[in-house]
This record gives sequence, C-alpha cells and structure tokens, in this order.
Amino acid sequence: MKGFFERAVASKCSSKSLTDTSNSSPPSVCSDPVSSDSKFPKASLWSSFFASAFSIFETHSEPSACENKAVHSDSSVCEKKAVHTRHNGWTSAVRKAVATGSMRRLHERVLGSSRTGISSSTSDIWLLGVCYRISQDESSGDTDTSNGLAGFEQDFSSRILMTYRKGFAAIGDTKYTSDVNWGCMLRSSQMLAAQALLFHRLGRSWRKPLQKPLDREYIEILHSFGDSEASPFSIHNLLQAGKAYDLAAGSWVGPYAMCRTWETLARIKREVTDLEDLPLPMAVYIVSGDEDGERGGAPVLCIDDVSRHCFEFSKGQADWTPILLLVPLVLGPEKVNPRYIPSLRATFMFPQSLGILGGKPGASTYVVGVQDEKALFLDPHDVQLVVNINRDDLEADTSSYHCNIIRHISLDLIDSSLAIGFYCRDKDDFDDFCLRASKLADESNGAPLFTVAQKHNLSKPVSHPELLVDTDGIQKDDSFGVEPINDAEGHAHDDEWQLL
Repeated sequence: MKGFFERAVASKCSSKSLTDTSNSSPPSVCSDPVSSDSKFPKASLWSSFFASAFSIFETHSEPSACENKAVHSDSSVCEKKAVHTRHNGWTSAVRKAVATGSMRRLHERVLGSSRTGISSSTSDIWLLGVCYRISQDESSGDTDTSNGLAGFEQDFSSRILMTYRKGFAAIGDTKYTSDVNWGCMLRSSQMLAAQALLFHRLGRSWRKPLQKPLDREYIEILHSFGDSEASPFSIHNLLQAGKAYDLAAGSWVGPYAMCRTWETLARIKREVTDLEDLPLPMAVYIVSGDEDGERGGAPVLCIDDVSRHCFEFSKGQADWTPILLLVPLVLGPEKVNPRYIPSLRATFMFPQSLGILGGKPGASTYVVGVQDEKALFLDPHDVQLVVNINRDDLEADTSSYHCNIIRHISLDLIDSSLAIGFYCRDKDDFDDFCLRASKLADESNGAPLFTVAQKHNLSKPVSHPELLVDTDGIQKDDSFGVEPINDAEGHAHDDEWQLL
C-alpha cells in the first residue's frame, strides 16, 4: 500500500475540463510518488483552510434560491438578492472557479483520502465483479485475484466516463447546448450502458490500450454516445425517448424514469433495426415488482417474464438474448437504510455487475466499486467541450472519456434513490445471476433488495407503477415526474413508488 495514496492523489484526470485543458496526460496513474512524510503534514496544514473556504463557496456553486424557486418567489426579493450578488464580485469569481472543476480537484488533492484515492485499508476492492486483493505484501497475492493496485488502477481508468458537455447542437426545439447542472443522471446512465456494451463486445477483461490504433468496437461504442441526434444514445435521443416520463432538457430526473427511458429507447431502436445491426444488441428489462413489490417490499424478478422478454426482443429468432437488467429502488426516506448496505456491497461481487446509478444525494454519480464501507464512483460533473468521434477513426483522442482519479463516498451516505444494473450475456449467465441473487436475498436478514421467482403469483393482480390509479393522493404517473431543479442537495425524491 505504501506510495499508492501519493500516486492516487497526484494522478491527473484524463478528462480535460474547460479550466484544466493544460493537463494532457494519458489516462494512466502518475508514477512519481511523494514521500508520505512530507505530504501528510501539508494536508493537515491546508485542510482547515480548504474545508472552511469550500464549505462557503460550494453551497453557492449550485443555483440560487431565486433560480430554483422562481415560480414561487417574489420578483422583488430576487432583484434584491441579485443586487447583493453584484456587490460581491470576488465571491462570484471564486464561486465560478469552484464550479468549473479545477479548484475542486485541487481541493481533493490537498485534502487527500477524505475525497479521493484509496485509504490505507488493505481490504479487497470489488470493481464491477472483479476482485482486487490489496495487501501490505503485494507479492503474496494469489492467482485467483487480479494483480492488486496496479490491476485496479488500469481497470478503473478503462471504464468509460461520461461528463457534462457544452457546445453541442441544441436539444430539440430548446436552446440548450449544454447539460451543465441538470444532466448528471443522464450521464450516469450513459456510463452504465457503455459498460454493458464494453462487456458485450469486448469482454470484462478488456482494458483501454496504451497504443493506437484503438479497438474498432471501442470507438463505435464511444461514437454511439456522441452528443448529437445522429448518435443513438445521445442525450438528445434519451430526452426524446423519455418524454413519457417527463424527461426534459433543463430538469433533473430520477433513477426509475431513467431506467424506463432506456427500456423505451431500446424498444424504439429494435422496431426499426435488424437484430444484428442494433446499437444496443440486448434486451432491457426493468425489475420493478410483483404485487407487494410495487409499494413496499422487494421487487420481484420473474424468470418467465425475462424469458418472454428476450424472445420478443429477438422477434422469435432466438429463445434467449443478452439482457440488461435494471433494478430501480428507494431504500430509505433520504439515505440508504443500513439494513440494505451489506446487500448493496455484495452486488459488486456478481460477475454480472454493472454498478449503481445514484451516489451522492442530489448529484448523481456512477458507482463502480466498493472497498470496506466506501463506494468508488465516476463523477459526471466536470464540464468538457463536446467531442465528436468518428466511428472509423481508430486514432481518435479518447482521453476525455476516461479518468483515473478515484473518488469515493461512504455507502451509508449515498442517496436512497438509486438503480442497480446487471448484464447477462446468455442463458447460463442469467441462471448464474439468479442463483447468486436468490442466495443474496436468503442471506439478507429479511431485507432483500429484490427477489427471484419463476413466475408471478397470480393470486393478486399485477400492476405497473405508471398505470396506478390515484386513489389516495398518489399521482397516476406515480410521481415519476422531474423536479424543476438543478443538481443540488436536498432535491425532492420523486421515486417513492418502491420504498423498501
């Protein structure tokens, strides 16, 4: 472990933000460690300054009360606040610097393991179904686990990163040419879908090559997530597909609506594209719920339903297809109920793991791994210029789609509104997943994330959340609308359809 903390803190994120374009290092961990004897005292000296300074400005990096509550606020009050803001030019300047990302990364590097990097723990790291054994004596690692920290760093930096972009073509009829401050859930979902495509086309063992030319399949995946209507999984097309769930440019969206949007987009593409030419060559199945799973209790994965879903997706050409399973959940009123944390952690040990959409309250991230009580995540909140990657350009610069800064948050602090993803390549892989999921539910001490059943219990009518009738104050669309707010802490939870 010695020296890794220094390497992680000193490493540079290869996703170049607008204010950090001078950092053009490739997506690999910096290897010039600094002595821990000299680094820790510096962190101690600077920590109080940054902690107090950033606690002031980070609260202002989000939209003001006037912006978030313009409909309900008196205009004169907002005008007074605007005048007050103009008299604090230096505050605005610092606030802008913090919001752009480079100052935040400086903050993280100085404060060290409280925000980034891996702590001194020697516990194993689980990253999307792969275990990395961390020990003081790395030479003692066995052959059944990947090669410790070096292997973890390479794997983490090979995961595809999607961040805020600016400068793309306007979305639909709107004037939005950027998704800054509202598109983090969309970007997080793109990351999860991109990993599913990587696993499907290149396998879980794939790592981003250090030399060019790059893999054609990899370039085609990045091309499919470009920021234009021509790219099938662009933010433009996601918003269009999610209109039924009130997705709209400029508004925040919850995990459930995001999962349903991907289901809709996959269905739309399947209707107009042959199976072999599909950009997402897998069925998308939402594990929502059987009778008790719709409101309270765990949702149920019905094996018969999944089988029928695959058959319909193939249009009768195959009994089974690759499948992307999405499990939207609300695991508490605000933070995750501690009863569910062991099960959440265990899902990262599944070979089929695609991680979690969610993460920080009010600011969605893509959680890709766990170590002890920490969730390791990729952060979509850096702002980058739009990049158009041609599907035939095997020499393309893809550095903005990768990052080796390892951020983490305590599992008991993540937002309770989240969605878990799994990818099953074939029927055998799905059967293995069901065995693991059933065992996990049996060992959950009465608090399963979801359960597995062969068929629905027909003793009760099966309902779907989007079709529920308003009988007790619950909206007919089950409150899956968007909140007209930006990514700010304290947003209303709109996914209370399945409170466990």
